[in-house]
Amino acid sequence: MKNTIKKIIVMFFLMVSPILISSVLADDPPAPGTGGGGGSPVGAPGAGPVGGGAPIDGGLSILFAMGAFYGANKVYKMKK
Repeated sequence: MKNTIKKIIVMFFLMVSPILISSVLADDPPAPGTGGGGGSPVGAPGAGPVGGGAPIDGGLSILFAMGAFYGANKVYKMKK
């Protein structure tokens, strides 16, 4: 029972932490009239990246952490 509760708490933390982190690190919207509308086509001078500048750091960090936990669990079970 305790093991199940621990797993639920860890999964809840892993699911909620990206939402909390992204809300804290989010940029303010551009001021009106400053050209933050993204009207230029892809490849035009001054155009942004294809993905719109979407951050991938949070997802990669979680992916690496889950891989590390999975690997540690496999090593632990192998030694046990």
